Amino acid sequence: MNRTVVMLVDDEVPFVDTMTRRLSKRGLEILQAYSGFEALESLAKNQKVDVVVLDVKMPGMDGIETLREIKKAHPLVEVIMLTGHATVETAIEGMRLGAFDYLMKPCDIEELVGKVQEAKEKKARHEDKIMEAKAKAIALRRGD
Repeated sequence: MNRTVVMLVDDEVPFVDTMTRRLSKRGLEILQAYSGFEALESLAKNQKVDVVVLDVKMPGMDGIETLREIKKAHPLVEVIMLTGHATVETAIEGMRLGAFDYLMKPCDIEELVGKVQEAKEKKARHEDKIMEAKAKAIALRRGD
């Protein structure tokens, strides 16, 4: 299995740096972004991202708006919302927009790693189904 590629998106630089070290030690490849805009630019350049771990409360483009834009441009990328400022409304809105899960800071690192792996597996299942559908479409066109 390919190495899981995770993008951490949070405006708190020390948090991103600490999480990058901790997740890298657990075998994950980490990309960093410090705003929603930076995350979208980086995702456009890096098609290998499996999972985005996204802060909800950020200046400029907040996590909910960033999630909405990620799902429009990269519908197979799974997004885990991670926040220290949770509200029921943002949790419901995040899940409605297609977030894989919603976790609270501080989050147990093993719980986060487990959620990241579950999210990657979900993405892989969707990619497999798309490949199967494409193969069937090709076979139908050829008359197989």
